[in-house]
Amino acid sequence: MKCTFLGHAAVLIEALDYKIIIDPFLKHNPLYKKTDDDTVGITHVLITHAHGDHIGDAVEIAQQNNAVIICNFEISSILKSIDKSLNIHPMHLGGRVPVDFGTVKMTPALHGSGYIENDMIYDGGSPCGFLLKVADKTIYHAGDTGLTYDMKLLENSLIDLAFLPIGGNYTMDVDDAVIAVDFIKPNKVVPIHYNTFDLIQADPKDFKNKVSQAEVIILDSGDSIDI
Repeated sequence: MKCTFLGHAAVLIEALDYKIIIDPFLKHNPLYKKTDDDTVGITHVLITHAHGDHIGDAVEIAQQNNAVIICNFEISSILKSIDKSLNIHPMHLGGRVPVDFGTVKMTPALHGSGYIENDMIYDGGSPCGFLLKVADKTIYHAGDTGLTYDMKLLENSLIDLAFLPIGGNYTMDVDDAVIAVDFIKPNKVVPIHYNTFDLIQADPKDFKNKVSQAEVIILDSGDSIDI
């Protein structure tokens, strides 16, 4: 299984015959390094919340690939109002569902989820993270979140790889993300959601130096790891 960091919070997971993209903020992402096949053959698009830097290019990618979008009910309603033909599977917090590649569970996140269009803000429902079973691996993408003791429950999921925000201001900062690692106890962790904008500047090396409970892998946009 190959996991590629696409900058900000966007992650591409490739396993078996599936390509799963999470929070596909690409076109307007200053850190994204475009390649010809990042969004070709996408089978599933997962959206943690409705902010523009996470919904990103989800509709366009889904349209081009006839991909399934997995998101909360409120976002599914917003997207259906944009294109009724979209193939969307709505979920909500705590829900777990079998899918083609394994299972998806929607986990809690402490954040907002407003969707802005034409200077109006609409309810994007509850923000979330995703706990994925893909082949024989377990992957956790926290989405945008502050530190919460609920993360301690994820320790029992035996997570192989976690993607955690470290940028502060809108999410956990480095020190809180270190505590999150101690709660979750993943085998490997990749820091995300930092240095895209001035308000979320953080040093991933500082995070790596402070983590003792997992292997920290710092990825530049476009870098991949195999798990």
